Amino acid sequence: MVWKNSKRLVKFVFAVCFLFLLQGCGVYSFTGASISPDIKTISIQTFFNNATLGPSNMSVLFTEKIKDYYQQNTSLQLVDEEGDLQLDGVIESYNLSPVAPTGGRGEDQQNFTSLTRLTISVKAEYINTQNDEFDFNKSFSFYLDFDQNTTDIAANEQDFLDEIFDQIILDIFTSSVANW
Repeated sequence: MVWKNSKRLVKFVFAVCFLFLLQGCGVYSFTGASISPDIKTISIQTFFNNATLGPSNMSVLFTEKIKDYYQQNTSLQLVDEEGDLQLDGVIESYNLSPVAPTGGRGEDQQNFTSLTRLTISVKAEYINTQNDEFDFNKSFSFYLDFDQNTTDIAANEQDFLDEIFDQIILDIFTSSVANW
């Protein structure tokens, strides 16, 4: 009976030690975020849409998506302004461009675009009020190729935006709090 209780005690002590190791200094998380324990808040301003094309609600979609990402992947409190970390920017461009033309069809032998590339660029400014070494002001972009002959962009635009925004937000997150 004594052996059983000591075995439980060893497991408990091991579990507590393991939790302390995971907690560390509060600087690292499983998302790769490397945030000083002195930093408690983040303010994310609206990313305005300066793109000439694209849906009119891109600004709102991107801003809410990036706020959600930081809230889900850090312990930072989101504040309206003057956060320890500050992030804002603009959606610079939304471009559709042909990628791969195909041969003509039928008798007219005209070239048709088979693959079309949707590229979105976002310029982000990041300020770390505790350490300006990590500040940046740079552009991030990502693209998605789709077959224009079989894919209706209007019907799939929301899915395309989600996929592209997810990658751009990951790149901004990695550049800001993961310091990569």
